[in-house]
Amino acid sequence: MAEITQQDSFNNPSQQLRMTVYASLFAAMIAAGAYISLPIGPVPIVLQNMFIYIAALLLGPRWGAACVGVYLLAGACGLPVFAGGTGGIGRFAGPTGGYLIGFLAAAWIIGLISSKGKGRALFDIVAMILGTALIYLLGVSWLKIVTGMTLTKSLAVGALPFLPGDGLKIAASFLIAKALRPVMEGTTEPVTAAHEYP
Repeated sequence: MAEITQQDSFNNPSQQLRMTVYASLFAAMIAAGAYISLPIGPVPIVLQNMFIYIAALLLGPRWGAACVGVYLLAGACGLPVFAGGTGGIGRFAGPTGGYLIGFLAAAWIIGLISSKGKGRALFDIVAMILGTALIYLLGVSWLKIVTGMTLTKSLAVGALPFLPGDGLKIAASFLIAKALRPVMEGTTEPVTAAHEYP
């Protein structure tokens, strides 16, 4: 079976349509993940990032970032797609604004590293760990600025409570992506990542 590359997905109209459908579907799933929320402070526990991980692993850097971009744009326009069913551009200036921007950056870096590794397990896991670190870097930094908390307090509120859950999300995302790759390629045989970077 011929491998489908990122460049193919932009040059081939039928493949571009298929990837657009996938990106739209994952954007909807990210929005749905925002409704599964456990408020424990300024930053709630949500499943958004798990769907972002999966989208980036399966769609690659360009389509993964485009998927998250559509989600963020929908929220900025006022649609209730952010944590707790909220929306509006003001959310980017609030305590969780850094995490929202971090989602976009993480989707790109996860997709890039995973596609460079051609879907190999180690690359996927490292990609998600680095993507998560990037989300925390931007999220905690912005949380500290907005709230005026110390760095220690910001980490205690905006990072530490979420580490165990994010570890589980990374494991679940890896397994889900591994199962979905052959389905998205239209075969039950093991294949390389649908998003291999040329």
